[in-house]
Amino acid sequence: MKRDLHINLEAAAGPFAAAARQWRPALVLIAFGIAWLLICYAGTVKSMTDIYARNDTFAHGYIVPLISIWLAWRKRDELAPLMPTGSWWAIAAVPAAGLAWLLGELASVNALSQFALTTLVIVTIVVVLGEGVARRLAFPLAFLFFAVPVGEVIMPQLMTWTADFTVAALRLSGVPVYREGQQLVIPTGVWSVVEACSGLRYLIASVMVGTLFAHLIYRSLKRRLMFIALSIVVPIVANWVRAYMIVMLGHLSGNRLAVGVDHLIYGWLFFGVVIACLFALGARWREDTLPASSSVLPSRAVLPATLPMKKLWAATLVALALATVWKLGYLGIQRSDAAPAPQLVSPDIPQPWVPVSTALADWRPRFVDPSAELNRAFRDGDRTVGVFVSYYRNQDSRSKLVSSENKLVSSDDPHWLRTRDDTQSVDMNGRPVAIRTSTLRGPGGQELLVWHWYWIDGRLTANDFRAKAYTALARLAGHGDDSAGVVIYTSRERADLAEKTLLDFVRTAAPAIDAALEKTRDMR
Repeated sequence: MKRDLHINLEAAAGPFAAAARQWRPALVLIAFGIAWLLICYAGTVKSMTDIYARNDTFAHGYIVPLISIWLAWRKRDELAPLMPTGSWWAIAAVPAAGLAWLLGELASVNALSQFALTTLVIVTIVVVLGEGVARRLAFPLAFLFFAVPVGEVIMPQLMTWTADFTVAALRLSGVPVYREGQQLVIPTGVWSVVEACSGLRYLIASVMVGTLFAHLIYRSLKRRLMFIALSIVVPIVANWVRAYMIVMLGHLSGNRLAVGVDHLIYGWLFFGVVIACLFALGARWREDTLPASSSVLPSRAVLPATLPMKKLWAATLVALALATVWKLGYLGIQRSDAAPAPQLVSPDIPQPWVPVSTALADWRPRFVDPSAELNRAFRDGDRTVGVFVSYYRNQDSRSKLVSSENKLVSSDDPHWLRTRDDTQSVDMNGRPVAIRTSTLRGPGGQELLVWHWYWIDGRLTANDFRAKAYTALARLAGHGDDSAGVVIYTSRERADLAEKTLLDFVRTAAPAIDAALEKTRDMR
């Protein structure tokens, strides 16, 4: 009897011993592959950590890899009897991720490059472990995408929703409100909905923690998805209520409360209470305490066939080689695109417009770290138009034309306020171009009508996504990344005359502006 039991235990232990022997070199291979990618794509890694360091909204990115490792470690008993088998099929995803990274770099779309690098890391792990093991690690691997600092693109919409709700709630409370853009004027003071009021920080924190919470305490996909949906909706609505409560606290206290540091303290306390209530509610239907299904020791017959370690190394090296090709291709494009700082050519605007030395207004758009700038004014009789050109060359993650940091007016500008935004089609050089229009209000009630668009390698657009695509196409064609933001503006003392002034100026000046930008590009 004892002899039979001993034989059975040896038979059962055999697969575990074989699996353990396969796991040790597989983990070494994964560490090697990840280290290779992080070194090869060090620039992308740095762009991520730089954002973590300067923006508290994404500071959680530092701990996301650690959480993923912990989530995988929790599955160690489930994974112990399984053998890393390797996967040749997973290698097929490497070119797609590499191409996405390349396009992200060429177009200076940080988020795309960072998502692509994270995908390459995940694919490398799958190449080593195989599809069977990777399926059991699907959530820990997918959780790595939370390390990508993305979300700022929705900030303007979140700010608009917050302002809309706050205005509606104040009026329902009997408080008269005058709204101008994102600025709210009530009898006791003026409030502005700035980036910190968007609730993006609350939303990102809630979604990440809520997704982790749903995975840990629920087993059914339906409950997990429902809780994640709540983790998205609740912080958005809670931020609306938070903004309304802060304004009301300031209003009712005569601006003694919720106007300084306590503004942020009240906000975080309120958010903490709301999230705690959300998790307490979610815990009422938890499923992690249910008895786990009994597991049966796998026999040698049901274990997947393993690739010899030489083939496992070969598959990994092929994946890493394919990943490296895209980096080498990008370095080649960078080398061919490299050019000295541009000497921005001033446009020769034809008559009746003549240059003047007096600035139209004490205002200028906020473009971060351009390669060159031009800021001039032109007059035709009693009509004056300001022209601002911000030119970019050799763009990178910090210095690029299309960026959330480049804007006409900062939300915390003490003098100027953007009160209206729109788009309209304007004829330029015989072709219709959709441009952005904005109205600004400054000191003493001065108003400006502003038109702005992008110039990328001779193409005109006001759409951020098209501008990024045009930049990538220009670089792939070997034309470099020369791009410019063009802003023209005039006094809006009379709205009808302001629009006619800019229309007349565009018809006369657009060919000269384009010619100056093309000449600047050709002087590379």
